[in-house]
Amino acid sequence: MRIRTAISIISALLLAAPALAVDAKSATHLSSYTWREKAIWFGGFSALELSEDGQSMTVLSDRANILTATITRDGDRITDVTAGKAYSVRSSRNRILLGWAGDSEGLAIAPDGTIFISFEGVHRVARYPKLGSPAKVLPRPKAFEGLARNGSFEGLAMDGRGRLYTLTESSRTIDGQIPVYMWNGQGWSTPFTLPPSDGFLPVSADFGPDGRFYVLERDASLLGFRSRLRRWEVTEGGVRAEETLFRTGTGTHDNLEGLSVWRDQQGRLRATMISDDNFLGLQRTELVEYLLPE
Repeated sequence: MRIRTAISIISALLLAAPALAVDAKSATHLSSYTWREKAIWFGGFSALELSEDGQSMTVLSDRANILTATITRDGDRITDVTAGKAYSVRSSRNRILLGWAGDSEGLAIAPDGTIFISFEGVHRVARYPKLGSPAKVLPRPKAFEGLARNGSFEGLAMDGRGRLYTLTESSRTIDGQIPVYMWNGQGWSTPFTLPPSDGFLPVSADFGPDGRFYVLERDASLLGFRSRLRRWEVTEGGVRAEETLFRTGTGTHDNLEGLSVWRDQQGRLRATMISDDNFLGLQRTELVEYLLPE
């Protein structure tokens, strides 16, 4: 999400304040790494996808830039990130996306390498055969028309059957639930909703190798950002077995917006997250990893 309000900017400026302790329910914090680059495309990262071995990643900025990068680790600690070539996310007419049309927020990559991106400014999901290619926009149902301009599709995830799931940041159903929309290759449906709580808003989603649905959430205040990670089991009848894996104190991490859940070489579940620095000097692009319980 592009933070434009005075409250959000103040939140970013106050991130230098001492961090409060993590209220870790089940997950264990492994590593936090500040990534720095001088390239013009760097910053504003809202989504990431890791390779199965966790050594490479694809990252997406909310200003319509996408690139791959290599991660170096020393045990459980990230020690370096090497960026590859950056590409502009393009329209269906092969034009570089600008302004609200280029507010790219969610990322999912199919096993064959096909890239899917969700957009928040102009509510849509688009398909890309490869990095730098023109878009093929998926059909947009009427349900997308009334969504908040700066509060729709922050997260995008693909399940083991190739179905896409996207959810809204601030737009809610009539009864106040978080709507989750699913694309099955032919049309959109709303297979389930999620319960909001404690002021957190969804900013990213992923299906882990365990088949469960993970949602990263954020809360912004005058003192900084809080983060929370929840997961559910998805069934034909909806979702069940909600778990809160961690909930941080204000300022523990930067503005975490991207999430990828994967299994390391020891067979352990990990969540890797990336922060959106909003292109503000006092914020940072941070890669954060947690070890997750089975």
